[in-house]
Amino acid sequence: MTLQTLDAPLATRNPGSAQFAWSWRRVGPPASAFLARYGLLIAFFLAWQVASKAGWLSPAVFPPIDDIARALWTGVAGGALLDDIAISLQRAGIAFAAAVTLGIPLGLFMGQIPAVERALDPILQLFRQTSALALYPVFILLMGLGETSKVFVIFWATLFPVLLATIGGVKQVDRKLIEMAESYGAAQLTVFRRVVLPASVPSIFVGLRLSATTALLLLIAAEMIGANKGVGFQVMNAQFNFQIPTMFAAIFLLAFLGLAANALLVALQNRLCRWAKTPH
Repeated sequence: MTLQTLDAPLATRNPGSAQFAWSWRRVGPPASAFLARYGLLIAFFLAWQVASKAGWLSPAVFPPIDDIARALWTGVAGGALLDDIAISLQRAGIAFAAAVTLGIPLGLFMGQIPAVERALDPILQLFRQTSALALYPVFILLMGLGETSKVFVIFWATLFPVLLATIGGVKQVDRKLIEMAESYGAAQLTVFRRVVLPASVPSIFVGLRLSATTALLLLIAAEMIGANKGVGFQVMNAQFNFQIPTMFAAIFLLAFLGLAANALLVALQNRLCRWAKTPH
């Protein structure tokens, strides 16, 4: 080997090493990023699987992950859980849509008019601090055990995150932007449409994501009382019948639905708010 060969770049001396380095640059960083984000979660499930199989955890209480996955696949592929998923999504979706329909316009209105906010804020704070689960018996007395009380208790809990986030988003708009728009002769409606509303959108989406999570959390409680369908009902029904893998399968299914709803809202926010990078 000559001195000139030694001085040559690695790619010239060994083309295979250059190909390996190029492949690692393409494959390594994404894999590293994936492990950095989900490595702890994967380790948790692996530890659960090993501990349950080895008997360190009681398999009757914490069945192996493969048994839970098998129960989830059987319930979804066999169609047993599809009706429950549809009913649960319908209940949560109606309540969430009603909360958004009321919460965003009311929040924009209260944020724009301080006198209205001062008048309504005390009663809103009182209602917000009152647990929806504590009021659920009241809703049942007023509306019965049917769908109305279930949807309303979810609506009650999901309204306040989006309402308060919208109010906060409007109040945090930079006053200099508003004054600049007004100095150029923009009308109040134009200022609201072109300045206030776009600047409030990121905060509104924070409220939407919190509301979506709250809707699924309250859905479980609502379906555990007086329901005969729904994913929350399946959690209780499986527990009563000591079908623990099915119970955990329904719990994980609710978690997957929450993750999907959050991912959908994040994607929508990134599309509407390209100037703001949204954390997952």
